Amino acid sequence: MNLPFAPAIGKDGVRRLNPARQRHVAPGGGLISFELKPGDRAHILDPEGGQPGLLFLAPTGAGTSCDLPEELKGLASAPGDALPEPARAFLGTDGPGLVLFTEGTAPGAHLHFTATTPLRCVLLAPGGPMDPGAQDAPTDLIVEIEPAAPSSGTVPPPLTEPKLDLRIRAASASAYEVKAGDYIQIIDVDGQQCSDFLAFDAAKLRSGREKGLDPTTTRTLMGSASPGPGLHSKYFDEDQTALVEVIRDTVGRHDTFMLACNAKYYDDMGYPGHDNCTDNFNRALEPYGIAPKMGWPAVNFFYNTFVSPGDRIGMDEPWSRPGDYVLLRALTDLVCASSSCADDIDASNAWHPTDIHVRVYDGANSFSRGIAHRMTPDSAPRLTRETGFHARTSALTRKLVDYRGFWLPDCFSSAGPIAEYWACRERAVVMDLSALRKFEILGPDAERLVQLAVTRDIRKLAVGQVVYTALCYEHGGMLDDGTVFRLAENNFRLVCGDDYCGVWLRELAAEHGFNVHVKSSTDQLHNLALQGPKSRDILRDILTTPAHQPSADELKWFRFTIGKVTTKTGADIPVMVSRTGYTGELGFEIWCHPSRGVELWDALMEAGAPHGLEPLGLLALDMVRIEAGLAFAGYEFCDQTDPFEAGIGFTVPESKQDDFIGKEALARRRAHPSRKLVGLAFESNEPVGHGDPIYNGRAQIGVITSATRSPTLGHIIALARLDVSLAEAGGSIEIGKLDGHAKRITASIVPFPHYDPAKSRVRA
Repeated sequence: MNLPFAPAIGKDGVRRLNPARQRHVAPGGGLISFELKPGDRAHILDPEGGQPGLLFLAPTGAGTSCDLPEELKGLASAPGDALPEPARAFLGTDGPGLVLFTEGTAPGAHLHFTATTPLRCVLLAPGGPMDPGAQDAPTDLIVEIEPAAPSSGTVPPPLTEPKLDLRIRAASASAYEVKAGDYIQIIDVDGQQCSDFLAFDAAKLRSGREKGLDPTTTRTLMGSASPGPGLHSKYFDEDQTALVEVIRDTVGRHDTFMLACNAKYYDDMGYPGHDNCTDNFNRALEPYGIAPKMGWPAVNFFYNTFVSPGDRIGMDEPWSRPGDYVLLRALTDLVCASSSCADDIDASNAWHPTDIHVRVYDGANSFSRGIAHRMTPDSAPRLTRETGFHARTSALTRKLVDYRGFWLPDCFSSAGPIAEYWACRERAVVMDLSALRKFEILGPDAERLVQLAVTRDIRKLAVGQVVYTALCYEHGGMLDDGTVFRLAENNFRLVCGDDYCGVWLRELAAEHGFNVHVKSSTDQLHNLALQGPKSRDILRDILTTPAHQPSADELKWFRFTIGKVTTKTGADIPVMVSRTGYTGELGFEIWCHPSRGVELWDALMEAGAPHGLEPLGLLALDMVRIEAGLAFAGYEFCDQTDPFEAGIGFTVPESKQDDFIGKEALARRRAHPSRKLVGLAFESNEPVGHGDPIYNGRAQIGVITSATRSPTLGHIIALARLDVSLAEAGGSIEIGKLDGHAKRITASIVPFPHYDPAKSRVRA
């Protein structure tokens, strides 16, 4: 689709995003508010199609009129009572709006308009909760604002009423005080602008001790190069006192190991006397009695530096976009300083320093924690969200990690990963897998699209059946793996790991002229995996299905059923249940709307208590899936590996006659394989892990894809990708440590799966 959202390719052949554009998302079933200045051009897109849109406009400022942009005249009116109260308060009016899109709108439909007067705007993407057996998920509408001026200097609305609203002009710095518990928001106003941050313990300053943020102490205590939202979120001084913690981060890429720019850097580059952050900090901190430095160790927010090959420090343009921010919380009374980096002689500020904005909010407020994710480089950022089961899982552990944009537990405080592992193998476990991406594929050409997109023969898939498949690029490398559910003749659901699959499917449909909609339903369908030998006994007690749907006892492997889970109070939760899993054990996945997540969790835990049901986290899940030989994205496969090299060649049947993406390349790769996935077994307890090189003598012949210590087998096992000439079972290879040669760990090549290779347990 040739849309205004696409990156531009310049005369120099470099493909660049437009960093001046601001992108906002009205989530399906929700709304977004934004403001426009005269001359600002708004682009509104329905990327998935079929999503109604309602736009409400009001003038900014009392006594001003709302001149309807020419491009919007003639659109049907939307009723004013469709506007929720918070949006009505923002607009200051409850007047009628405009209907932009309808349920019949094609994917990629868009409209544009230019504001002639200052406007407040609200865009709604109306829709209700989706039943697990339905496919009517409301989807996102996107707004992209192209400012009239190249640099608008407009910051996003405050998160709440600020105590301090401080603009730091380009190439300057300011100091400010923050009370313990208050929040500090550092905002990149126009995008691609670095901001150094300093913080000092105010009480220690008053006693004559200057103790500021110390990167070495921070990295040592946090075990990471850059603290982020979650468990390892704090920055410390050299006394090991925590000064601030990161609550939100919409960029996620910063430098925390180099000095703020200083006079020596510019002198050495041939620019003596150039403005620099260190001198600006020295002037800003002088009133607090803080001694000047030749170079300040700082947290360099938005500064894109990295360790490049050859152990050199490299840097490029920042990743930050207009309005991106980091939200910190003060853990003690602080004296802080922030800069807008003055560097205009290289790419660190995209060659053009701009403003930074700082806001301080009262500690009585509460803000969710999150890291921003972008589905594609030009997508709007979306903070880590909570699943429908988060209220229960977060009460059982603090060890939550950001997994594909959701907070999921690594393990639970009551037991730990080893005990969770044994619960899965011997009794039953329940785990939150809601981070899986779901896409509803429906329409007359739904089967044609899925048949083209996946390696399996979808024409053989019956209604009520599920199939595991690969999705490949034309060259045969894998985009993703996933499961396809057939809900009806022309209705499918794809469950996979990557948001981009939805974009890719819509592009395929447009390219081939298919009459089909691909609608994202991830936020409408969350799921728990109930796994283990006792799982059927637990499910039997609470699942009721209609007469025409299989019961828990009747449900066969890779089939699904529609029904209801009955709670202790007698309430019924609509669910879809599939006989699928990621553990190598008998198991089910239970799918519900996230609004019913807590009820479903409670019903399962109550029914499972007599059977020893335990919650299971990601660490234990990794153990059982490696034992079962199950592939994981970024480990067993990527866009440089094909399904055969990932150990899932069975997903590419030779009998499939219809064309599909990558068919020709995969036929060539099947006939001439170069690498093979194998199992490894170790006698040594020396740790090995993903990415470790494998050698035959001096030559590297492969790489470890996944490894774990198997509690059942009593030794370390691994999955590895080897050159086919040396991949036969019974052979011996060596894992290279240190430089690959100074330390070697011997392993034997064995068949995989390591656990239950006949899959008798999962088929039980």
